[in-house]
Formats: sequence, C-alpha cells, structure tokens
Amino acid sequence: MSHSRSSFHCLIGNNPIALETFDPHLTLLDFLRLEKNLTGTKEGCAEGDCGACTVLVGRLREGEVEYQAVNACIAPLASADGTQILTVEHISVPKPHPVQQKIAEHHGSQCGFCTPGIVMSLVGLHEACADGRAVADPTSINDALAGNLCRCTGYTPIIAAAMAACKTPRPPQSESLRQSAESILPTWEQAHTHLELQTQNGGYFAPKNLRRLWEIKTNFPNAQLVAGATDVGLWVNKAHQTFTQIVDINHIEELRKIERRASCLTIGASVTLAEGLKPMAEISSDLDVLLRRFGSAQVRSKATFGGNIANGSPIGDLAPALIALNATLRLANPSGKRDLDLENFFIDYGQQDLGPDEVVESISIPLPSAAHFYCWKISKRFDQDISALSGAFAFNISDGIISSARIVFGGMASTPSRAIECEKALVDQPVSPDTFSTAAAALDGDFSPISDMRASATYRTLAARGLLQKCMQRLENRNPGSLYSFPAEVNDLA
Repeated sequence: MSHSRSSFHCLIGNNPIALETFDPHLTLLDFLRLEKNLTGTKEGCAEGDCGACTVLVGRLREGEVEYQAVNACIAPLASADGTQILTVEHISVPKPHPVQQKIAEHHGSQCGFCTPGIVMSLVGLHEACADGRAVADPTSINDALAGNLCRCTGYTPIIAAAMAACKTPRPPQSESLRQSAESILPTWEQAHTHLELQTQNGGYFAPKNLRRLWEIKTNFPNAQLVAGATDVGLWVNKAHQTFTQIVDINHIEELRKIERRASCLTIGASVTLAEGLKPMAEISSDLDVLLRRFGSAQVRSKATFGGNIANGSPIGDLAPALIALNATLRLANPSGKRDLDLENFFIDYGQQDLGPDEVVESISIPLPSAAHFYCWKISKRFDQDISALSGAFAFNISDGIISSARIVFGGMASTPSRAIECEKALVDQPVSPDTFSTAAAALDGDFSPISDMRASATYRTLAARGLLQKCMQRLENRNPGSLYSFPAEVNDLA
C-alpha cells in the first residue's frame, strides 16, 4: 500500500533535497539553473530538440542505479521525485570526466554552448558501457548524440572523443555518485510513498496504482494527465499553458508492465520507449530502427507507448506499425476494462475512442507476428524529425501467393489508416511486378492526402507508392538497398 506525502525529494549529485512547495509547472532546467545555480546546463530550444539542457537522471532498476539522459527543459521538476540528478558540474569534481578529457584532446568543442549537453549524453553512454548495457560503436554513439545539436564543431571530433572515452573505466567521482544513489534511493523506495503536492499554483499527483488514480480523477475530473511530458512540456514552455491539477501516471504499477507470452507481447501504457525498445526489436529489426528514430535518447527515456498512441496524431510514428501488426488496446476505467482493436481507436483528427473516465492501460501485439513485416518513416531529417509519411506492411505468403496483407500509412489521412483497397488487390495474388502495379493503382483510391508544411499531397502519394514498391521488392527477395544508412566516414571511425 502506497501512502501520499507532500514533500518532494531527490538527490542533486550527492546531496539529498526536500521541497514542501513549488510551482508544479517548474521545469527541472529552471530549478537547476535558477534555484541551485548549476548553470552548466544550458537552455537552447526549450522544446527538447537541441540537447543543451541534457542531464542524467538515475533511477533504481532491480536494486541498481541506471542513468538515462533527459531533456531538463521539458521535464517537470516533480517528475524527478525519488531520483538522482547529475549535471556537468557533478561529473567534473575533483577532476574532469574522461569524456571531457577526450573532447578536449580531440578538439571536440568550439563555442562550447552545446558541449555540456554533449558531455552528459556521452557520460550516459559511458555509464552504460561500464555497466555492460552498451558497447561504444558508431551506431551507439550516433544514437547517444542524435539529440544533441552542435552548430560549429562538427561531429567527427566528438565521435572520436566518444570512442576513446568509452574505452576507459568509470572514474572514482562517478563511483562515489553511484554509491550515494544506491545508498539513499532504496530507503525512499522502501517507504512506499508517492508525491501529492498542493500549492497555490496547482497540484501535482503521482499515484502508484489505478485505485488512487480513479480517486484523484473523481475529485479533479479536469486534471491534466502526463506520463513522459514530452508533449505537455512544450505546451508549458511554448504555449505558456497552466493546469490546475497535474496527474503523473508514470508510476502506476498496472501501467508499467511488459509481459511476453506465447500468444502476445503486452506493453503497459507508461512503459517508456527506451524500456520497450528491446522487446519490440525482438519482433522485427524494422521496429528497432523505427523506435530509435523517436526523437532522441533523451526523448525516449521519458516518452511512453501509451502517450504516443493516446495523443492521436495522424503522423504519430508508432500507430501504423502497431495497426499493421493487428495490435489491440486495453482501456481501463473505474468500472472495469475493455479491449479495442487499435485501428478502431482513431475516429477522426483529434478524436479517439477514449471516454473521459478512461485511460490506455496497455497495448498487445499478437505473436507470432506476420511472417513478413516492414515499416519505414519518411522525414526531412533522419533524426529528431516528425514524419511526413510512414508506412507499415505485414504479409503472410503461402507457396508464392499472398494469403493476408495489412498495409497502414500515417500522414495520408486524418488518422493512421489501413489501405483497404490496396490490401484487397494483393490478397490471393502472386508476389510479382504485375501484382504491384495493380496494388499501386488501388492505393490511389484509398487516400486523398493533403498538402502541408511537411509534404505536398503529390509527394505523399508518390512516397507511399515508393514504400509499397520497396516492400514488394523485399517480398520478391530482391534487395532494393537500405532506406537508412550511416555516412562512410562515421563507420570508418570504428
């Protein structure tokens, strides 16, 4: 049984702090800079894109502290309750961290504004390598740096510095910080309490079970639900929105489960994209690539599966792939639960089949999945960009004949939608160029895409046809070439 408390607590470096009252809209970045004078952490974009504000957040995972890079600019301070926060100041005492030393040696910094964030992202990778959770290769380094923008240095010396630094052991100051966390955080966890903060600027609730969530929603029916706050953080920073009550559902035990059974993989709504990456990648390597293109490592450490779905965006990256895999949602309310095919969840633009008293509890993907599954995202930038178009394709084939097909696009309609006519043109047909031509013509009848700032209707139509053709070439065992690849000079650094 979890009991509420009105005092926020966390570790800042080695120092435990407790706060009885503060504005629930206060960001972790503003607290660090304005209240703690830890000004090494910078504000660049204030929307989780540039990475200058990157800090490490340490949480207990099975009794050990695991550090993840987080964008402090969009993270509510209250969401750091019960964690350890590390900034560039903490990892530099009494002497520079190996990442800092190697960046200096490899001339990896010029103006220096972005450097603290880059350092913290790479310290996070360094910690993961020291724990045996990662290996420093071009792919992992690129992944770690995808959320950090450097306008003047260029990434080659930074990547070289990362390669060199991650070969060194964890320094004594990092061991000391870790030991402090592993000494203090378990005592907070074992107290079985959760934060319920009430101030003149609003309330912040972080329940640990659905029963308490229903009680809070009964008392505050208009409360704003947040999990990772990667969207809500922008509303606060950019639109200056405020909320009378905020309910953080990221700690609710029923929403935090990952279960793999013979018949399905079930992922709780509050599971972060980082936590769900491995089980999703086990279904398909294409899902591994797709999930790694969700924002950045900093975003994935906070953003949740349920948040991406419940947001209802027609260009949300996850929905097309999950619909193609015939996923279902479990929705929970105070009276019970109901299951819904994910494709039926999206009614119209900005409208989902989610009652005012309901929350997304979990997403289930049938196993085994389709024998042939592919998904691709098209955007102007490879990293940290919203889709102009995404496509997901799931096929079963018997003796060269397509027995089933599920084709789903995001960005082609007001919701993520199946290409029903295209599917009909493919089923019971051989895998052949003629079948593709018929299916491509049918695809034109499935959608009437719009033109907007991300892409024109003509581009979307041609790109959708292109993804369909690429998929058919895969089915024909032809190699159409990788849609995504790293530059040769990055691979040469390995």
